[in-house]
Amino acid sequence: MKKLLRGLLVMAFWLLCWQGVAMLVGKTVLLPPPLSVLKALLTLAGTWEFWFSAANSVLRVLEGLLLGVLAGVLTAAGTARFPALQSLLSPVMSAIKATPIASFIILALVWFRVSFIPVFTAFLIVYPLVWANVEQGIRSTDPALLEMAHAFRMPRKNLLTKIYVPSIKPYFLAAFNSGMGMAWKAGIAAEVICSARTSIGGALHDAKIYLETENLFAWTFAVILLSILLEKLFFRLAAWEGRRRDA
Repeated sequence: MKKLLRGLLVMAFWLLCWQGVAMLVGKTVLLPPPLSVLKALLTLAGTWEFWFSAANSVLRVLEGLLLGVLAGVLTAAGTARFPALQSLLSPVMSAIKATPIASFIILALVWFRVSFIPVFTAFLIVYPLVWANVEQGIRSTDPALLEMAHAFRMPRKNLLTKIYVPSIKPYFLAAFNSGMGMAWKAGIAAEVICSARTSIGGALHDAKIYLETENLFAWTFAVILLSILLEKLFFRLAAWEGRRRDA
């Protein structure tokens, strides 16, 4: 209860600060007050276009996220098994992580159709992150456990599920949690840059073009809320999976 009350007080403090700054600025086109943004958000939430755009954005980001996770796990398994492959791919992964995401988005405008660009962008963000973490998890597996498994001729399925998966799990969950947030932001940024239709990013782009600042703030809050919901859903699923394994 105290935690909830403290959270509400903090929120009220920052809303009052926002209201005060908006009153000082005196121009809603530059900084609309909180109530105007709330009204805009509620108005948008009452339209099917809002939910259709939100669903499109979520599906695109999740598609890129899952592709990045799958590719990252498979690549990590390969590079942990074959050092030559690790040496071959490390410069590519380093280049992907070092290159500004905007550069990839602009290049993707040449390579792909607009609707696939957020998927590609989310994939590029997640892929090297999952690869690095999962490979570290594989290499951190206790050698004594592996020796014991080989000595008792443990089946490969049990070797994977009983030894490797518990070792990799903390690294994977950390990568997935970070990657999900980064993929969400990168995917929305890609939609803004490529002006994807029926998407949150496309709506943000249009609100900026037409100086609809209330809608711009409203869509931004929608992005934040969806990000929080996706993160909580992930933690709930991870907790449920952990309880199921322990049962």
